[in-house]
Amino acid sequence: PVFRTPRAPGQGWENDLSRRQPRAAGMVTVILQPAGRCRWDEPVRIAVRGLAPGQPVTLRASLRDEKGALFRAHARYQADAGGLLDLARAPALGGSFVGVEPMGLVWALEPDKRFWRFLEVLDGHEPDAGRLLGRAVHERDFLRPGVRREPVRAGRARGTLFLPPGPGPFPGIIDICGIGGGLLEYRASLLAGHGFATLALAYYDFEDLPKEINSIHLDYFEEALCYMLQHSEVKGPGIGLLGISLGADICLSMASFLKNISATVSINGSGFSAKRGIYYKQTCIPSLGHDFRRLKVAFSGLLDVVDIRNDIVGGHENPSMIPIEKAQGPILFIVGQDDHNWRSELYAQIASERLQAHGKEKPEIISYPGTGHYIEPPYFPLCPASVTKLLNKPIIWGGEPRAHSRAQEDAWKQILTFFCKHLGAIQNIASPKL
Repeated sequence: PVFRTPRAPGQGWENDLSRRQPRAAGMVTVILQPAGRCRWDEPVRIAVRGLAPGQPVTLRASLRDEKGALFRAHARYQADAGGLLDLARAPALGGSFVGVEPMGLVWALEPDKRFWRFLEVLDGHEPDAGRLLGRAVHERDFLRPGVRREPVRAGRARGTLFLPPGPGPFPGIIDICGIGGGLLEYRASLLAGHGFATLALAYYDFEDLPKEINSIHLDYFEEALCYMLQHSEVKGPGIGLLGISLGADICLSMASFLKNISATVSINGSGFSAKRGIYYKQTCIPSLGHDFRRLKVAFSGLLDVVDIRNDIVGGHENPSMIPIEKAQGPILFIVGQDDHNWRSELYAQIASERLQAHGKEKPEIISYPGTGHYIEPPYFPLCPASVTKLLNKPIIWGGEPRAHSRAQEDAWKQILTFFCKHLGAIQNIASPKL
């Protein structure tokens, strides 16, 4: 089958069978469920009917992103005695992954050199040879039908608000990205599909915002919080915060200094003021700082920055630590044990010690083995390395593809459950069935 994810909205799954006949007597049919369009964080079940009993086939997937970069994955399978291949039950025998991985052809995609995705079934076990047996087309997008997208230009605050379908008000979340800057909307749009009014908030390198970020001033984020609290379709009295990396530390700082924050999720945050000081009114949290002599070169030749931060003298009482004991609502720490940006698991443990030392409840820490820094919504391919603005050089982020993919699936469910519990929303995560 051709398993294709178009970038343009409004196109869905199609079954487009090849005119070439397989070795089996019948025509090969590709079955995809859910049929038609679905969200990026929804699993898709893939099956192939009409194969010969025990027929070896290769499924080949490719994706071209909006910048034109090509990603590929392939896996070898064998049909069962009835000529059926169901990826939910059949193990991959080799290729980009092995074993039973129903979404492996998505999460295992690797860059080859638009969210158009191709999935093809080829006769035999060679990824670049064999007859094309059948194809199917499907769109995976980020906007559930009825979700409204509203640009936000409120005072200094810049971002995009996604509102769920139907009448409000809805529980609200502010979503803050990491050090890359700009405006990233994919996670906020998915959250709106789950019933949350979600503001994807930019804080630098976007429109008239500063091009660089030298320090964190919480009064900017307070403006965004006030915008959400005053919005007629956002339900109070409190807002949820979701952030990754530097964005997670901003969320922890907001929860510590600002009011009306009901729940906070930190994805691989540190809980410290890192390279940049954090300011709110007359308060300054000094930077922990870096020691670039600790920079390492990985076997791949990429830089490894996991240990370049200065030591945490004084543990949880270090003056560079964010005073999270002041937070009004609960905090969920999502941690990748193979995070190579910094030692997220250690920092989460120190945060837990600080909270308990100040008479607070022990926070929930969910740690995932084999999981790197960029824990995204489900089925995003692993980002093992990229250029960072800190050094302007490629560095490794950590993570093993299969473990990281499974962590992303579970972490997303944990995040949705956490916000449903503390903000009030109805959770509905359905599994596809054939």
